[in-house]
Amino acid sequence: MIINKAKFIFSLLILVGTSKLCLATDYETLAADAKIRFGVVSNFSESGKFRSFLEIENGSDVSIPKGKSDWSIYFHFVRTITDVESDEVDLENIQGDLYRLTPRENFSGVDRGDKYRVFYQSVGHIASYAYFMPNVFIVGESGNPFVFKNTATEEYSQYTYPIEKPEQYLRFDQDQYHLVTPERRYEAAYNAELDPNVISIIPTPREMYTSRGQIDLTGEWSIRQAGGLQFESEYLQKQLNFSGVTVEITDSKEAEKTISLVVSDTVTDSESYELDIKSDRITIVGGSRAGVFYGVQSLLSLVPAENPQGLVKIPAVRVFDAPRYKWRGMHYDIARNFHGKSAILRLIEQMGRYKLNRLHLHLTDDEGWRIEIPGLPELTDIGASRCFDLSEQHCLLTQLGTGPYGGNSGSGSLSREDYIEILRFAKNRNIQVIPEIDMPGHARAATVAMNARYQRFLSKGDKRGAEEYLLSDPQDRSEYTSVQNYTDNAINVCMDSTYRFVNKVVYEIQRMHRDAGAALDILHMGGDEVGKGAWAKSPVCQQLFDKRDSQVVGVDDLKAYFVSKVSAIADRRGISIMGWEDGLMYDKNTPFPKSLISGDRVIANAWDNIWEYGVSDRAYILANAGYDVVLSSATHLYFDHPYETNPHNRGYHWATRYTDIEKVFSFMPDDLYANADRTLGGRNVENLDDLANKVHEKLIAPERILGIQGQLWTETIRTEHQVEEMIFPRLIALAERAWHEAAWESKGPKGESYAGDWSSFLSSLVVKDLPKLDQRDVHFYVPPPGLKLFGNRVFPKSVIPGLKIEFSLDEGETWQMYSEQFVEPTKQLRFRARLGGQVSRPVGMTL
Repeated sequence: MIINKAKFIFSLLILVGTSKLCLATDYETLAADAKIRFGVVSNFSESGKFRSFLEIENGSDVSIPKGKSDWSIYFHFVRTITDVESDEVDLENIQGDLYRLTPRENFSGVDRGDKYRVFYQSVGHIASYAYFMPNVFIVGESGNPFVFKNTATEEYSQYTYPIEKPEQYLRFDQDQYHLVTPERRYEAAYNAELDPNVISIIPTPREMYTSRGQIDLTGEWSIRQAGGLQFESEYLQKQLNFSGVTVEITDSKEAEKTISLVVSDTVTDSESYELDIKSDRITIVGGSRAGVFYGVQSLLSLVPAENPQGLVKIPAVRVFDAPRYKWRGMHYDIARNFHGKSAILRLIEQMGRYKLNRLHLHLTDDEGWRIEIPGLPELTDIGASRCFDLSEQHCLLTQLGTGPYGGNSGSGSLSREDYIEILRFAKNRNIQVIPEIDMPGHARAATVAMNARYQRFLSKGDKRGAEEYLLSDPQDRSEYTSVQNYTDNAINVCMDSTYRFVNKVVYEIQRMHRDAGAALDILHMGGDEVGKGAWAKSPVCQQLFDKRDSQVVGVDDLKAYFVSKVSAIADRRGISIMGWEDGLMYDKNTPFPKSLISGDRVIANAWDNIWEYGVSDRAYILANAGYDVVLSSATHLYFDHPYETNPHNRGYHWATRYTDIEKVFSFMPDDLYANADRTLGGRNVENLDDLANKVHEKLIAPERILGIQGQLWTETIRTEHQVEEMIFPRLIALAERAWHEAAWESKGPKGESYAGDWSSFLSSLVVKDLPKLDQRDVHFYVPPPGLKLFGNRVFPKSVIPGLKIEFSLDEGETWQMYSEQFVEPTKQLRFRARLGGQVSRPVGMTL
């Protein structure tokens, strides 16, 4: 008789009442068949905390025994847990968002078929499924992790309970941002008339004149280039071919129909261009390669997305165009989660299409170091990998729901060759890559990697080599907690080895830029959100304070000291420093004296503009103090916020409850305070000075405002599909405001001028721009339709006019096109919006 040894031993242990899960197969079985779920109880509390729970539903053949055992459940939770409502378990924070649950002596166990809940309270509120992270895992005495199968998914419904009560989806009991239901969505659908024959270019040119008639591109057209425009010619040829237009590149002057690309000093600004479309000649004249490239994009923008009968016709227009701002940027965080080189290249391609010219690439943070630095392999060997290793000698601790194994969105980096390829790809599209190495805070990945390097060199007896690039003082007893719940993420700014590290990293990145032919003239050094208390008990820093000739006399001087030292390193290499606003300030109202910082130019991202917090004038404070400023306003330009006030929408909501495409479109960068519409709690802003109890500083140096930039932080974004949905179509509205100053901006988004612009923008979006994104397999967000009940019939309405509506009578199993059918409300009824191959989230009526 053959006996399954593992099952026999397990059965015997159950019979004798063992208090342990002994075998690896037990944990594997438990993880496969038991379920972990999270739920919100209530956000309503006078203590500023919300109540939620973790539930274990044991559907496995393994009982979780009573009493203290050697198992632990690890889960990710982005809020700070302060109170555990149980004396049966311990719940501790490991680092960041990683928590560990372990049983106590009086743990009551979880038999097969039973459920067990642990309730806890956390700081703030939670009103979105995105705050609950996947990949919960259990670890036994062997130390091997096993992920609960139901949490190993991006389908949050598999591991969360519904958020459907006011105390769950409202952040507090006076929250004025109400839940967007299908009924509310119906009433709030964009009010605009679409023009299916719209003649438009996005972003809108400074001047455009339209003639009668259309030009047929399906004849024998040729592209004629002047010297140095080979890429622009080949790019235009490829894009026209994609649209069904066959063109050849020629040097011949005898071609009857030509598209001529020319650089001329008659166009004075380097990014300006002129586009002239006639029946037998199309001419693009730019002030530089960049101007020609933007003229090419405007020509392509006029090409229709659909070509009936195979004919490609464009309007005869004359365009004189120049950008509103020199800085038209997009920030992309690849440190929190890494989506691969392809995601970056796809973003750059679309940025070029919409005339954006700065890619701010967030390469490092607490959760990952994403660029190879020759000579410091630990930065990517360890700092670019997340797994379950409590010693962190092989990888960083798992964070942000990526789980205990490698090969996930928490792991990965750009090789030197990858980065050079990205730089060249961007340069061809006139996009400058701004690399960010975030420090001194947000630097845990670097610190852990250099600690591992220290241990490796020390084990070889090389103490000097071990300390060469060390970023932390082993004797430092400082206590602090960062915004993201880290207690060890600030590099020590008082150590010489810190600046050897900075110099080494800057040197290697500069070499990559040189090899790519794209000079590095701006380095972003982060600087934001340093935990209060960092360096306070560092002996090395105390030695610096004690020096008689030191300009640093206390902890409050250290951030400015660090910026001064880093800027000096950069300046010696001909590089200007850029940083987040708070990284360049002593406090919320006081910038570092610009004289402390080396170099003629220092650039600040002004981001923190929550209106009632009294810091929304930092952009103007910094500009008036001599800093160049890029407006990065979190209330309007952070694309990691949800599209609407609904728990199904991905994203955090710390600066605003939502940011839809119209909010980005209606942003008025020339008058920052005019954008103060609603508080974080949703109340209308009547008087900004009264709201924040301060007189906001007026801008006296408008020439210091370089432009605007969209931001995408990726804490909740683990796939490339999710990245693109969060960016598009908001990036298109960003490009419109960065390039074009609308006439209505001086009066705000009211009246016929705004309505006309908005309708024209939406028409172009639906008729041309989104279909073209779809044709190129670029994902974008499609808002769910609104629904309204009239009698016993459901009427749907698309939020963006012109989208198709589909409905299902079997909860989404099958779909059919809606076209004025009689549809009766049932629990199984679902609707969704569609544009091309992309669809919205299905929604049903509230019954």
